[in-house]
Amino acid sequence: MKNAPCNRCSKKFSEKDIYTIQQFQYRQEPNYEWTKEFLNNLEVGEWDSLCEQCMKFYAETSMSAWKKCSKR
Repeated sequence: MKNAPCNRCSKKFSEKDIYTIQQFQYRQEPNYEWTKEFLNNLEVGEWDSLCEQCMKFYAETSMSAWKKCSKR
């Protein structure tokens, strides 16, 4: 089984455990287009490989930013 590096932390993990921001398509808020643009500003691409911990980090970061933006 191959290992892949996380684009954020460079930690190696099993290929079967790869996450991408495409998984954010399934959450209701914020919508995927907003999330994709937000993460693009952080230089996270749609097909970047992420480990579970970094995926959670980006989920929390984007949700926090969304909440701040929606309060305006």
